[in-house]
Amino acid sequence: MTATLDSTPAADGYRMPAEWEPHEGCWMAWPHRHDNWREEAGPAQRAFAAVAGAIAQSEPVTVAAAKPQLEHARELLPAEVRVVEIPTDDAWMRDIGPSFVVDGAGAKRGVDWRFNAWGGLYEHWDHDEAAAARVLEIEQADRYRAPLVLEGGSIHVDGEGTVLTTEECLLNPNRNPDLGRAEIERLLCAYLGATRVIWLGRGLPHDETDGHIDNLACFVAPGVVLLTDTDDRGDELYEVCADARRRLQSATDARGRPLEVIPIRAPGAISIEAHEAAGISVVAGTHPRHAGDPMAASYVNFYPANNRIVFPLLDPDHDEQAAAVLRKCFPGREVLGVPGREILLGGGNIHCITQQVPRAL
Repeated sequence: MTATLDSTPAADGYRMPAEWEPHEGCWMAWPHRHDNWREEAGPAQRAFAAVAGAIAQSEPVTVAAAKPQLEHARELLPAEVRVVEIPTDDAWMRDIGPSFVVDGAGAKRGVDWRFNAWGGLYEHWDHDEAAAARVLEIEQADRYRAPLVLEGGSIHVDGEGTVLTTEECLLNPNRNPDLGRAEIERLLCAYLGATRVIWLGRGLPHDETDGHIDNLACFVAPGVVLLTDTDDRGDELYEVCADARRRLQSATDARGRPLEVIPIRAPGAISIEAHEAAGISVVAGTHPRHAGDPMAASYVNFYPANNRIVFPLLDPDHDEQAAAVLRKCFPGREVLGVPGREILLGGGNIHCITQQVPRAL
């Protein structure tokens, strides 16, 4: 039986580790929404299964599936992937799952953030709101219930006290309208075991998450940030990236280090038409995206498993260049690309559908 704690991770000596630190495993959720995934979610399910299989070669993977989907998920997922019954409204485990924290004595706990479907983007999010607590029960990890609406894709940490986020998302009035920047910083530090927050401005254009950081930038080592980039001055992404670079280059982390910024070129423009050209037929209907809509595609949206980096293949003209950058960032790990356009069609990518469980050392 797990406990819900009245204190905070920082007060109890816990911190959120960096994603490249060792993992016990990875959580995902099974896609099933017919209004967000085409063809009754069949292509998305196959894409999620490919990601789960790629990660499972490096660390254990658990997939949460609603009861009506359990048998189907078990059929499509590799045998080594565990499937458990947890109802969800959609499939973005990064945003609905807990953020795990560890201490120096080999213990782990989880932070259960409040969730409101990305500021009310969708109706009916009760199952998603309850998912983190259920994950923590299965992991037998005690729970901190944070008084902050936050999705896991809106933060990155370096494991040494620094948090990276965007103003567009965490200062958006559709998340925490009664909280200002200073109070949000205080809560981030208290619940992540951090001491410094670095604010970037906007996230990627056309990102329905209101600018999640995990599409724009992430730490790849202490003092080192990987940043989406473009040299196309006519692209609205150009100024977003330039502003982020200026802020990062003028910042220092929690230990007073200046930040090294490594650029990774964004894929070419991807829209519904681009999916059609790639042989991905998009069915009209209640799907929230329409023909002509550009989508927020990014190579920063990868998952660092224990001995491999699993990243989305998005654009044949840029995929290998992205892989080369990731190899330099993680020289001891295999870099494996998995087709990511189907996941992108739902509104995110590989980082968005995964949540690491750190190994407490």
